[in-house]
Amino acid sequence: MRQKNKKKKSMVREFVNWILILVLLLGATFLIVHFVGERTVVSGESMYPALEDGDNLIVDKISYRFTNPKRFDIVVFPFQYQEGVYYIKRVIGLPGETVQIQDGDIYINGRILQENYGNEEIRNPGFASSEITLAADEYFVLGDNRNNSRDSREPSVGNISREDIIGKALFRIWPFDRIGVVR
Repeated sequence: MRQKNKKKKSMVREFVNWILILVLLLGATFLIVHFVGERTVVSGESMYPALEDGDNLIVDKISYRFTNPKRFDIVVFPFQYQEGVYYIKRVIGLPGETVQIQDGDIYINGRILQENYGNEEIRNPGFASSEITLAADEYFVLGDNRNNSRDSREPSVGNISREDIIGKALFRIWPFDRIGVVR
């Protein structure tokens, strides 16, 4: 009889241990997904050729808690007019800078921006046809597919507030033939 009680207690203890391990794993997963990194899927061609429709990415959500986005980082932020929709764009203008697009060229503080991310000359400068001065917490973002992108040139997107930036696109995990760091 004693042997049965001992065995029963041992099984209960083991069951409780498994439940604790499961709770700890679920808790750790929750913390990682909400505060460290998150998987997201690219929808559309606005970031072509850097990112393609269907690419699966890991978004670094922790770095920007300690540093600010840098020029040319690819960032993720929510679309303000549709819940659950997120945009992925490249940072072009930094807080306090002026941005203007004239004759297909991007000007930062009156000087042409030397970059090779846009895959074609910009045909529609949108709001940026006039000089835009970014506030101390604002960023100007563009898609790499400049003539097929809804970005800071449009009123529905506009300048992006620092607090709205969720994270930086860090690593492509799918498709397998394109796995690697996102640039």
